[in-house]
Amino acid sequence: MIFWVGGAGAVLFVLVFLIDGWSRPHYAPVRHPVSALALGGRGWIQTANFLVSGSAITVGALGVVVEGPSVPVGVVLTVFGLGIVASGVFRMDPMLGYPPDAPAGIPEGHSAQHRLHDLAGAVVFLSLPLSAAVGAFTLPGASWRITSACFALALFFGFSRFGRAWDEVSPRLGLVQRAIIIPGWGWLAALFTALALGLS
Repeated sequence: MIFWVGGAGAVLFVLVFLIDGWSRPHYAPVRHPVSALALGGRGWIQTANFLVSGSAITVGALGVVVEGPSVPVGVVLTVFGLGIVASGVFRMDPMLGYPPDAPAGIPEGHSAQHRLHDLAGAVVFLSLPLSAAVGAFTLPGASWRITSACFALALFFGFSRFGRAWDEVSPRLGLVQRAIIIPGWGWLAALFTALALGLS
């Protein structure tokens, strides 16, 4: 049961930000990062998404620590889940034209809350590929090890590409981020599902 909770948290996170992003006025999923959904009048939706999904993933990750099959993967995924929760506790500053009265670019100065959000985001986007890399050595079965290794490489590359897109204030910043989140969270949901079905 505990692994189903983790898998549901991973799936819920993606579904909520996709639906909310597509349906929100003035928000452009191709340009704006997922965290910007925590701003504005409907910001509570993404804030709740961070908190609920992150907590569910943390619960599933603790299940991996306690029940196996890989304590190291479970520990890193616990850090990942807590990073998502922290991303909901600390919001990013308005920028990139969202909400509509926000600066068009990325301001040079940031609030303390935004800096903590950035720190939480770095934990999230580094710990997920790290968990896949650890899984490449510790998960049972050649198929899971190979799959995890491939995802680790792709996610580390995606994280570096997102960093460049942020520095360049790319108009496709949101698209680059989603290209990391959707497959990354998909790998996690698949892992939790496999564990729930008896991977050992």
